[in-house]
Amino acid sequence: MTEACTLKGMTWSDPRGYDPLVAASAAFQERYPHVTITWDKRSLQGFESTPVEELAQAYDLMIIDHPHVGEVVADGCLLPIDRHGAPEVLARLEAETVGKSYHSYFYGGHQWALPVDAACQVQVIRPDLRPTPATRLTEVMAEARDGRVLWPLRPPHVLMSFFTLMANIGSAFPVTRDLPIDRAAAKRTLEAMQALADLVDPACHGMDPIAALDALSEGDRFALIPYTYLYAPYAKDGYRPHIVTYHDIPAEGESGPLGSALGGTGLAVSARTTHPEICTEFALWVASAEVQRGLYTANNGQPGNAFAWADPQVNARFGKAYHQTRMSHEAAWLRPRHKGYMGFQEAASHIILDALTGKCMHDAALDALQSRFTESFDG
Repeated sequence: MTEACTLKGMTWSDPRGYDPLVAASAAFQERYPHVTITWDKRSLQGFESTPVEELAQAYDLMIIDHPHVGEVVADGCLLPIDRHGAPEVLARLEAETVGKSYHSYFYGGHQWALPVDAACQVQVIRPDLRPTPATRLTEVMAEARDGRVLWPLRPPHVLMSFFTLMANIGSAFPVTRDLPIDRAAAKRTLEAMQALADLVDPACHGMDPIAALDALSEGDRFALIPYTYLYAPYAKDGYRPHIVTYHDIPAEGESGPLGSALGGTGLAVSARTTHPEICTEFALWVASAEVQRGLYTANNGQPGNAFAWADPQVNARFGKAYHQTRMSHEAAWLRPRHKGYMGFQEAASHIILDALTGKCMHDAALDALQSRFTESFDG
């Protein structure tokens, strides 16, 4: 008789992060009756900031954010998925992944998580208030002058917009210490952000994507969010009082909707688990096209698998959110992932927000940004 096995998982508290994993765990237990997986959850802010090493001490399975992988490698707290995952299965998942999502968890020669959720900054509109998306930032400015724009600027999302716009104008933020920040491009980006920030409600400074989407979908004042992370369930009928639709980002550069800062989440296995094989098998199964286009999306999940993104039935349930933002996701920009990056992300977010709220001059902010980025490689 197979010995009973209970695994603990940690995810984030939004239905998109919690519901599909609970459903997947129940279905997995039907395949392996001796395996029980329970899930705890933490806030979005906690998800973005809690060290993976801390979670790995208490959990077998974890949903992680890809910028943590440099710390993961240095701390040795996660089990490489390729330790127990078959090469042919991993190769198939890599080929089936939207954009750089699979690659975002590959670091130091190993795969540290599997992309079960793909996201980047996209544009959201209320189709009853604005029938078509903005294609240029200038259109967003016109709506902002009429008080119809929301923009989540709570750290780290203010920095994500900065990254997105820098990449969109053709000079992406550096990912290595030997390449300095393009000062002219960074200044142009900050000036564009300042012009928009001066027009939106100051309440945006405290909003994350969920708060902004709630405000957009529950009232009648706002028509557009130009840059925020995709949360596909908001496009479902009945999820909120009003349906929103998702679209590619409005461009500031001349090459269309490229450069959006990549987000999403990956399913990882703790190096401390006493059940590495079954944890790896669960992760591979959840990331598969079968699960991603089926029970995962049926339970508020936002898939990372391209077969799910292309599925007509999945798109029909989510207002064509995946079809209509595919270009932004395929052309998304991958953040730095070195060991000191997470500390830099926190500091840089407040530097940019301080600049937009008049607490420091733009030139001083850019000096501080370069200094903190350089220092982040010395930890």
